[in-house]
Amino acid sequence: MRMNPLSADLHHSACVPPPVWRRVGSWALATSLLVGLAAQAQTFPNYPITAGQRSTAQQVAQAGVPLSELSPNAPERYTVKRGDTLWDISALFLQRPWRWPELWGMNMDQIRNPHLIFPGQVLVLTRVGDRAFLALEGSGDVPTVKISPRIRAESLAEAAVPPIPLNVIEPFLTESLVVDEAEHARAPRIVATQENRVFLSRGDRAYARGQYGNADALDGLALSIDPGQPQVHRIYRNATALIDPTTGETLGYEAQFIGQSRLVRSETLREIPGPNGVQLQVEPATIDITLSREEIRVGDRLLPEPLREVPVYVPRAPATAQSGQIVKAYGNALRFSGQNQIVVLNRGARDGLERGHVLAILRDTERLTDATDPSRPALQLPGERNGLMMVFRTFDRVSYALILQITDGVKVGDRFVTP
Repeated sequence: MRMNPLSADLHHSACVPPPVWRRVGSWALATSLLVGLAAQAQTFPNYPITAGQRSTAQQVAQAGVPLSELSPNAPERYTVKRGDTLWDISALFLQRPWRWPELWGMNMDQIRNPHLIFPGQVLVLTRVGDRAFLALEGSGDVPTVKISPRIRAESLAEAAVPPIPLNVIEPFLTESLVVDEAEHARAPRIVATQENRVFLSRGDRAYARGQYGNADALDGLALSIDPGQPQVHRIYRNATALIDPTTGETLGYEAQFIGQSRLVRSETLREIPGPNGVQLQVEPATIDITLSREEIRVGDRLLPEPLREVPVYVPRAPATAQSGQIVKAYGNALRFSGQNQIVVLNRGARDGLERGHVLAILRDTERLTDATDPSRPALQLPGERNGLMMVFRTFDRVSYALILQITDGVKVGDRFVTP
């Protein structure tokens, strides 16, 4: 039995990858399956294309790409494989992979959304004069497959080629959090546990405060279950200062995510009768622990759960000149970071960095004495490009970036510039 996916025209014009469904059995069962898959397709994000990217692509679509922009080893044909990324594919055809709109623009008629390229599709490179064009063989149809006679449902949303390896950065999207000094200092905190427990885990109840000071001189915002107030909080500890390598300035505090809580009762003031009349006494808020990555204890702090975002990563060069340094590196290496590892930069949203910006990493500059000059002046050699990285999350003053290409190891203090 040989079946085809939905038509290529519907596949591209809908801007969402339609699930492949195959039917053996009653029409009623097939109809039910189709309705469920259609609902799933509607939830798949419609990745946006910026006006600048579309304009560039339209220009290239008319004239193609100069041969000088092609990679020296650009293949004539390439079959997209599972595990490929948009960055990988761009690097095959172009000298500068972040210029993906050129790759897309070579064939706007067929690749109407560059985020919807699938394993099995064949890219064909054609050279005409001093220009090059890219096309999908067979108008971009997803290859047909042979199946046995039983009902199957397969969503192509999960099979679409991503821009970068999303599994590498996922923990930094869901768990990393950077706060400024004031926000860290005034964050609500857990103040007590039931039965004086030392450690808390999922399902336990605890008590927290958002205000500081005595009942007659309170400062800060009380935790409240009123509508519009955050009910779910992240629990963190060990907020680590991120220090600028050059200025020594604290750029923010990186919070260690350890759990999640839900607010049950508000933080209030209670009137308590006493020998000198009625006195006010603080009654902390009640919280339930809904998630624990490790033991939670008194003193751990709370921050409102951020809104969930559907990340869109379009590799591109920054519109303005950028320069800065690496503040922190992650990975198993004690000193050097390599490809597909994460680094923190000392530039953020206020400096113009955005998700998807590609930056060039420079080797550490070498200082030496000019032995050819009798006065022996000190020299500092210029930094040479060591690799490329892409920003995938920004805060006000810092950003997280993924190393995409590297020659030598990257370490704290290394510089970056606009590519």
